[in-house]
This record gives sequence, C-alpha cells and structure tokens, in this order.
Amino acid sequence: MNSCKSIPLSLCALALAAIPLTPRAQTTTMAGAVDNRSAPVVQFDTEDFIKLKPGENLGEVLGVAVNSKGQVAVLNHPGSATTGPLFGNATTEILLFDSSGHFIREIGHKVYALGYGHSIRYDRYDNLWLVDKGTDSVVKFDPNGKVLMNLGRRPEGFDSGHIQHPKQADAVAVDGWFGAPTDVTWDQDDNIYVSDGYVNSRIAKLSKYGDWIRSWGKYGKGGKNADENPYSIDNPHNLQADRQGNIYVADRGNRRIQVFDGDGNFERFLFLNAPYDKTHHPALGNLPKDPATRPDQTEPWAICISPTTPQYLWVIDAEPGRLYKMTLDGRIVAMLGQSGRRMGQFNWAHAIACPSENTVFVADMNNWRVQKITLHPERTSH
Repeated sequence: MNSCKSIPLSLCALALAAIPLTPRAQTTTMAGAVDNRSAPVVQFDTEDFIKLKPGENLGEVLGVAVNSKGQVAVLNHPGSATTGPLFGNATTEILLFDSSGHFIREIGHKVYALGYGHSIRYDRYDNLWLVDKGTDSVVKFDPNGKVLMNLGRRPEGFDSGHIQHPKQADAVAVDGWFGAPTDVTWDQDDNIYVSDGYVNSRIAKLSKYGDWIRSWGKYGKGGKNADENPYSIDNPHNLQADRQGNIYVADRGNRRIQVFDGDGNFERFLFLNAPYDKTHHPALGNLPKDPATRPDQTEPWAICISPTTPQYLWVIDAEPGRLYKMTLDGRIVAMLGQSGRRMGQFNWAHAIACPSENTVFVADMNNWRVQKITLHPERTSH
C-alpha cells in the first residue's frame, strides 16, 4: 500500500471527523447551492488493488462493485489487440476478486447481453446487475452467476451493423426499450431505476419484476450556472438511491446532480462547486486559451451512496479529477486527488464502490486499474 506521505500534498484529499446526523445550517449561493468554497482536503492511502499474474493486465475498467462478503467485481474492457474489428469491437468481461484483490472467477461468460458494458452494481441481496451501453440491456445475475432477469433488448445481429444512434435531441424513447443505458439502482421496495442513457436522456422506473411503471426527463441544457431547467438532462451517466427512496442522477453534461423522489418529482440540485486550479492541464483534452472561462461547477462522472449511518454521497469528476465525500444535501465534507497517471491520481474515473465510511474503490478507467482509497479524517486541511 502506498502512503499519502509519498504523494504530493496537493493530491491528498479530504475527509472528516464525525459528521452529525442532523446537517449543519448551510451557507447558500444566489442559486441556492451549498457554498463549498472551504471544502476540506483530506489525506489518504491508495492501493493498486487487483493482483494479477505476471503478464496479465486489465483493459479499461468501467465498473467496480463490492458485495456483502467483501468480494470485488470488476467490469473490464479487455479488447482484442490482434483480432478485429478495430472500431465497434465488443469488449466486456466481469471479473470477481476476493477481499485481497486475488482472482476468483469470471461472471457472465458468453452471456448474450454482454457487448459494451457500462456499469455494474450489487443490490442488497448480492445479486450483480450489469448495464450494457452497447446492447441496450440491463441484466441481473444471482450470486452464483445465473441470469435471473433481462431488461431491454440487444439489437439483432441481422441489422445491428446498420444502426446509427439518433442524437439526444432527436431520440424518441419507447417504454421497455433502452438507448445506451448507463446505470441501475433500487429503492427499499426493490423497484428498479435505470438511467437511460446516452440516447434517451431519461430515468426509467420498473417494478422488482421488471414491469414498466414510468419514466421522466428529457434532453436539455441546465443553463450557464447549471441551475436551470430541472428534468432537462444531458447524459444521465450514473444514479443512486438513498434509504428514503430519493433518486440521485449524475447529469454529467449539465454539471450537476439532480435529485428526484421515487415518482420522478424534482427535489433539488447538487453541485461539485469547490474551487479548483483552472490552469491545471486536463489528462485528456486541451486547456482553454483563457482557463478562467472554465466553469465553476464540474461534471459528476460517477456517484455512490454509502450504506453507512448517516449515508454519504461519493462523487468523482474527470477534471480536475477529484473524489468528493458529500452529505446528501450537497455539503462537501472531504475531497482528494487530481487528474493524472500516478497513484492517487485519476484518469477519467468511471465508477465508485463505497462499502464503508472511509474506504472506496475507484474504477480508474483510462489508467487501467482499480484503486482502493483509504481516507484519514484526522489529517484534514482546508
């Protein structure tokens, strides 16, 4: 394990002592957002968690999930370096590791719905769910790896080579079908919620049996400060539910998290609005000629709500590449990291698993690894 002592202080980020069950009174901006200008940075340890045999490697890691036994499932895109096609290649495998990072087995080998997996999540019964962006499917596996449910439908091989996805603004959503879905969550009644997705820009709600109930949301922009037009969504990239049944949607393209109740009624916006170094060069992409024009709010790529009491919302962005620990009303109580390729840095991190108070697993997608992060609340700075 690498200690935070070996990582530049600017990379060591946040975390808190005891957070009271009743949130403190909040200072708000003119838009009603929590004022996170003094969000604390916490120090942390990081570990390259997956232990592979010599000569073995992960590809792009898009998902990570932890079950009640402490086993860690990893959604890996291994690719095929010497077999085609180069573009449009199916690439998805689900690998299960023990609590020390050693390989146990593969899940879902040769399952029809695996094509270009986007996320995996464990439900409270240790069923593993896969959301596949490429096959427009959501699949439920029991703890032994048997498929229990398939939602949506993979395009048929006969005509799928001719399919071109419509633009978000032109998409016409159809009940029961998905358009490049991204994530899945459940409420306390086991109703299923799917963020749908890169094409349809909506949230779908289904019963625990997979029966369609309703959907809400449409493609749209959130305004200059990301605080306009609730229900307008520009890529619902992740979603989670809290114990009260509220649904948190990472509205990535609009730089905000939208919170709804279980029936789709809008409740509030949350923002990643802690100050950051706008001159920091992105890990991927250009730095604007005038970095001051970069927005104050950053894009939530992945979210996770902890099973702890109280619950916390963990969020990560691509730039500046920080991991945030938040109360459910949007107060950042700890943050850490920045974009890059060293340990303790993240390169388009794509998923978070948050099984405990100060331990999280990060699918560090473009660094081809899973980082296990341990926060040290006693070493917090502002």
